[in-house]
Amino acid sequence: MTLSSLKQALRSVVFSTALIALAAPATAACGNGSDFGPWLEDMKQEALAAGISPDIVSAGLDGLSYDKAVIKKDRGQGVFSQTFLEFAGRMVASYRLQQGAAQIKKNAGLFRQIEADFGVPAPVIVAVWGLETDFGANLGDMSTLRSLATLAYDCRRPHKFRPELIDALKIIQKGDLSPAEMRGAWAGELGQTQFLASNYLRYGIDYDGDGRANLIRSKADVLGSTANFLAQLGWQRGQPWLREVRIPNELPWDQADLLIKKDPSEWASMGVRAADGGSLEGGPAALFLPMGRFGPAFLAYHNFDVYLQWNESLVYATTAAYFATRLAGAGPVGKGNGTVDALSAAEVKALQQALAARGLDPGPIDGKAGFKTREATRAAQIQLGLPADGWPDHATLAALR
Repeated sequence: MTLSSLKQALRSVVFSTALIALAAPATAACGNGSDFGPWLEDMKQEALAAGISPDIVSAGLDGLSYDKAVIKKDRGQGVFSQTFLEFAGRMVASYRLQQGAAQIKKNAGLFRQIEADFGVPAPVIVAVWGLETDFGANLGDMSTLRSLATLAYDCRRPHKFRPELIDALKIIQKGDLSPAEMRGAWAGELGQTQFLASNYLRYGIDYDGDGRANLIRSKADVLGSTANFLAQLGWQRGQPWLREVRIPNELPWDQADLLIKKDPSEWASMGVRAADGGSLEGGPAALFLPMGRFGPAFLAYHNFDVYLQWNESLVYATTAAYFATRLAGAGPVGKGNGTVDALSAAEVKALQQALAARGLDPGPIDGKAGFKTREATRAAQIQLGLPADGWPDHATLAALR
């Protein structure tokens, strides 16, 4: 799937989501969970209708209660409002680089087999493993079924989590995990690389040959399934994903867009240079400026589009891809060509509101400068005659106001 087709698919999902939300039952209204019990009984009937056996429905759903802590966490994901350098500086820590390198060396034979089977190299898998759970050390200890039921009941995203709850029951019915084993992160992700239940069913594999896909305890299953997931999303064997570059002070900034890919030689003719001094190689790539024209710069290849399908948070996906480049031997990212003018989360939210008022779609009004906000910002900058690097800054906000 190309990033352009991904964008169209996301628009379709947003539209479909709106229709589903309008049709959601009144019991899914935001509240204190006082009617969670009757809702859960309805959910049991839905699970039975989906082919889940009565004993599995009972084992998985009986006695579940509404979890206010899950809702509090769902409403407070402010970490994704950080800039790339802030987030990556914290997440790609020296201990993760050291442990990641040690894991690659320790499991060299397993990673060779995985790359032969799926085409995904060890640094890419290990970066995901390290970011998600510190290589399996921090899986979370919340009841997956309780978390999924709470989010399926809640008004914000029931269309997303009702199917996830059904799929979690299917995992139990398949025999991969028991209800007691299903403990993890607050949003219902499972295993050492944090698969939602739907992805567990779709991409989880039995790579150690014991007859079940155990993404909590089996290292082989975890790493093989992660590679399978990325390969199924379109990972291209032997191709790069992200490479840091140096850019000149002047460029046609509207071309620095994840939707625009050029041959590396064309970028070189425009003054773009590899940060490590080597030659620019690989297939078509986008010039990606995660913090605008004054911040770090990368060439983003097709395999970076896979990261954006794997995780919809632009800053998280970029950090994972950057972490993988470090494990593959790249140096620390530079700070760019100048001082980056960054908006606060409240200011990003105000900018999103102004973009929407202008008829441009910034995605959710949430204070996070994700892909859709960046594209809408670029469109506004072009209209306003500003440098169209897609970075939400104070000049763009002031012009919109």
